[in-house]
Amino acid sequence: MAAVLNLRSWFSRRRYLIGLAILCCTAVVLGNLVAWPQPPIHLTMLTSALDAEQGRSLVAAFEAKNPDIKIDVIEGPTGSNAIEDLYTTSFLLGGSPYDLVMMDVVWLPKFAAAGWLLDLSDQIPAADLADFMPADLDGGRYNGRLYRLPIRSDAQLLFYRQDWLEQAGIQPPETFDDLIAASQQLQQAGTTKWGYVWQGRQFEGLTAVFVDVLAGYGGFWVNPKTLEVGLDRPEAVEAVQFLRRTIEQGVSPPGVSNYQHEDARRLFQAGEAAFMHNWPYAYPLSNADDSPIKGKFAIKTMVHAPGLTSAACLGGWGLGVAKSTAHPEAALRVAQFYASPEAQRLSSLENGYLPTRVANELETYHSPPFRCLIR
Repeated sequence: MAAVLNLRSWFSRRRYLIGLAILCCTAVVLGNLVAWPQPPIHLTMLTSALDAEQGRSLVAAFEAKNPDIKIDVIEGPTGSNAIEDLYTTSFLLGGSPYDLVMMDVVWLPKFAAAGWLLDLSDQIPAADLADFMPADLDGGRYNGRLYRLPIRSDAQLLFYRQDWLEQAGIQPPETFDDLIAASQQLQQAGTTKWGYVWQGRQFEGLTAVFVDVLAGYGGFWVNPKTLEVGLDRPEAVEAVQFLRRTIEQGVSPPGVSNYQHEDARRLFQAGEAAFMHNWPYAYPLSNADDSPIKGKFAIKTMVHAPGLTSAACLGGWGLGVAKSTAHPEAALRVAQFYASPEAQRLSSLENGYLPTRVANELETYHSPPFRCLIR
């Protein structure tokens, strides 16, 4: 009797094991036949808080067309030099969490020389590269290789309170002396507290301001053809003296020597200054519905010395791909989208940024408010 019970138990276990094996085989077959949905790839990118806010539409537009990729934007400090420091620290420590690198034009040589960026030279079709403005594209090259796609250009402008000038019968200034005189006239009339605000803090923003003023006096930093350094020439001394004069004569606030871009923008937008030296990004912010100066200001090219012409330091931002990313193909798709005509048009219309593509440039410069840039 015991032998019969054991035999039945053996057959029961056998049927159980056979059934389990059939179930497993069936699951394997079905798994090969059914395409299970894959989770999207997440790519991280560090930007300033302002760029993160203004870039929401670009992220949404990209993800709508690429549901397999999600862009995780990390909000950093306002100052571009602080963003650069965070990127640099993450790469130096190794294991950087960033797949995409949003770069100011001046960072490119440092990042490329350190080996932190993927070489994109053979990844972009020649026909596509030909549509970019040459200077903006060259800003993404290092030793003849391409490491960054330009997504927006930049040229500093002079913002001015058009309503105040018209009320006082003052023409928009053309020379440095005109700017000082107009500022003092408005200050003496009690129209404004400050005349001219700019970026005087010891960071790359001050360098850009100085380059504009230096070129307006006919000077140069380094002659690209001869490599002659021009910082000890009379024109450079005049440029420094002009900036000092704005503070000494009370045209600029004493604290302007510690201003960054947002410091100047907030003061101008609050109605506390008649003139502002800044990048185009400040236009849509100052002209927003909740801005106290909406519709009351205009822009023009920077002032210059008599008999000379205006000049502007070429700025601009672009996207590179971190060499350490685990998803280089997906990251390249993001960079190409941000540099596309569609994305640049959206960025121009929403945020006032200057595009880097030929067709977009013509469209932007022939529409207000940027007609002033056409000579």
